[in-house]
Amino acid sequence: MKPRANLLNFEDARQTLLASATPLSATETLPLLAALGRTLAQSIQSPINVPGFDNSAMDGYALNVLDMQALPESFPVTQRIAAGQTGTSLASNTAARIFTGAPVPEGANVVVPQEHTQDHEGSIALTHPIERMQHIRRKGEDISEGSLVLSAGQRLGAPHLAMLASIGVATATVFKPLKVGVFFTGDELTEPGQILAPGAIYNSNRYAINALLVQLGCLVNDYGIVRDSAEATREALSKAASENDVIITCGGVSVGEEDHVKAAVMALGSLDLWQISMKPGKPLAYGRVGHADFIGLPGNPVSSFVTFLLMARPFLLKRMGSAHTELKYLSATANFNWPKPDRRREFLRVKISHVASGAPVLDLWPNQGSGVMSSLAWADGLVDIASDTKVARGDVVRYLSLSELLY
Repeated sequence: MKPRANLLNFEDARQTLLASATPLSATETLPLLAALGRTLAQSIQSPINVPGFDNSAMDGYALNVLDMQALPESFPVTQRIAAGQTGTSLASNTAARIFTGAPVPEGANVVVPQEHTQDHEGSIALTHPIERMQHIRRKGEDISEGSLVLSAGQRLGAPHLAMLASIGVATATVFKPLKVGVFFTGDELTEPGQILAPGAIYNSNRYAINALLVQLGCLVNDYGIVRDSAEATREALSKAASENDVIITCGGVSVGEEDHVKAAVMALGSLDLWQISMKPGKPLAYGRVGHADFIGLPGNPVSSFVTFLLMARPFLLKRMGSAHTELKYLSATANFNWPKPDRRREFLRVKISHVASGAPVLDLWPNQGSGVMSSLAWADGLVDIASDTKVARGDVVRYLSLSELLY
């Protein structure tokens, strides 16, 4: 079977979205502790070498060995060098007591761990073979002065902030955060903590999408629940478009009589993409309202969550200046059968387990329905299955880690 002609291919839809994402131009310079999760707007070169000097990788002894093939029986210890101190030049066949991170004195060509020595009242004897320059961290071996350490478009995580701190950089120029307006449509929606009326459901999408946006570093304007009427939907869209860079909605983009979002977007702006050949998530929509981008997510909670991760997230990352929007696949072994393929591309909720050999395999949540939020709370990844493709236990499949997609 082939996907219906009116459904857009998954990859084509992703590329259309990414091509429509215009990166922000406004920047600000922040102290490092305030830059976590933000996207670097200017590349950074190191002003220094790291390490800035040859230093010891061990607590032990720095030696000036004259001849590696004719070692003396012992080395007199002539000085003591702690981290933050500087020793004097080391004479041939003598030793300096040295500690991790301390500058290696001039003339030293070996550092010996203290557990590989024997102390003989002011001298040391070696108990293990040695090699020239062992356990010496060379100047600039980690980062050389003038080298590129981070490129523009890098989203800053804890390792990046630590590296910038290690070269003495105290601030980073980053793109300003993206303003995203969200609202959720449906007369059936009820906020947690309230009593459910007959036929009502709790609005779980609000908490999922808000959390995902905050994790990306967006500034979120939450307009809450919009009831199922054309007028209310147009008013909410118009307000959100005037106050945000991007609008994200949940629900109202399918084909039902109470799905008013699609019509409202077309009335106020343009709808450039609708209905994707993917499962879950077919009703995804993209367009513009005024100066704001619009992304309409499906109303079913799993569909909303998955389409956000696979479609909206890379779009938002590119709009925030990120150069990294690709999906990062791993290979894993299926511990399940999927005998009835769909004509759409499928994304199945799975969890990694391990067999006796230690090799990772993927277990499948038994109910893959688009309303089964428990499958996402349980899963640690998604299996990407091409349209019309069966899977048998033992097959190698493509796996997307949720921890990667949630960062």
